[in-house]
Amino acid sequence: MSHTPRRGAAASRLSPPLRAPSLRAPSLRAPSLRAPGANRSNALHAGAWWLWALGLAVAASRTTNPLLLGLLVGVAGYVVAARRTDAPWARSYGAFIKLGLAVIVIRLLFSVVLGSPVPGERLLVTLPEVPLPDWAAGVRIGGRVTAEQLVFALYDGAKLATLLICVGAANALASPARLLKSLPGALYEAGVAVVVAMTFAPNMVADVGRLRTARRLRGRPTGGVRAVLQIGLPVLEGALERSVAVAASMDARGYGRTAEVPRAVRHTTTALTLGGLLGVCAGSYALLAAEGAGYGLPLLAAGLAAALAGLRLGGRRSVRTRYRPDRWGVRAWLVAGSGAAVAALMIRAGAVDPAALHPGVVPLVAPVLPLWPAAGALLGLLPAFVAPVPTPSPAEPPAQRKSAP
Repeated sequence: MSHTPRRGAAASRLSPPLRAPSLRAPSLRAPSLRAPGANRSNALHAGAWWLWALGLAVAASRTTNPLLLGLLVGVAGYVVAARRTDAPWARSYGAFIKLGLAVIVIRLLFSVVLGSPVPGERLLVTLPEVPLPDWAAGVRIGGRVTAEQLVFALYDGAKLATLLICVGAANALASPARLLKSLPGALYEAGVAVVVAMTFAPNMVADVGRLRTARRLRGRPTGGVRAVLQIGLPVLEGALERSVAVAASMDARGYGRTAEVPRAVRHTTTALTLGGLLGVCAGSYALLAAEGAGYGLPLLAAGLAAALAGLRLGGRRSVRTRYRPDRWGVRAWLVAGSGAAVAALMIRAGAVDPAALHPGVVPLVAPVLPLWPAAGALLGLLPAFVAPVPTPSPAEPPAQRKSAP
């Protein structure tokens, strides 16, 4: 005879035991600034990356010390390696590094061939000098090549190369589409042209790499003049097709529509915008120069205020809307502030101890790494820890893990 369990016993075996509710108060945790994974909602504002890179560029323009310039390049490279995505426009950083190295080599060649105004006593070699007419006084081709003039050319070329690498870091980290979306309405038409110009070089680099990989897989050479000519035509064809596609999409979205604005508002907008931009240019030049740090900052602030007021008024003629606008949050302030802090500390160091930022060439001395300007340059590493971590695309295979035996 089968034994049938009681209904209450079966229910007790199937249902989990009831527990008394906890009377403890929920713990209040402070919001952490630990970098989360990047997604569509928390992506860093593109303007923050450009302000960070421009801060590093301003710091590089204030010094010719190769140790500080190398430190700034290392800071930019580390941040790019830590926060770069796998988008095509993000792969152009290596091309900017090669361009910077080419600038240094060209600057050295010009110094050897065309001479330098820097006098020197350490003679390295004497090249055959080409005689020039009297109207070309002060210009020579060939002649004496000294160690002092080569070191001066090296310092000068390294500064320009660092500026290019900082701009390349901004190109590799800031999304051009998000940057265009964040521009004010008054600058939308000009912003389209600027963004297309900025994305041409990264997309061309990506197309060249893709075509070279395809030729390598087919067993064809990737070097030489013939290979370059065969690669150049598909690259130009792809750029033309991309431009036509962008134009078609802009036309389909009603690009170019404007609203009616009174004449007085238009004239005020033009005066404020042009005057503000002129003030920004003059203030930026004063900050980049060695003597204009005193009046450059007030002029730059006044120009920015006038330009922002003009852009605010000019935005009335734009009838476009933004879908999911990027927000300027705490992390964007930290990223932009780190670049501004690097620039401010380098400007202050140039006013306190200019000899440390500009090592002597005549007489030739070894450069020394100043401590607190170097510590200030390290503040540029902050975006590598607070910016959202880019996630790999779905097409990218996940990393292989070793399974336990």
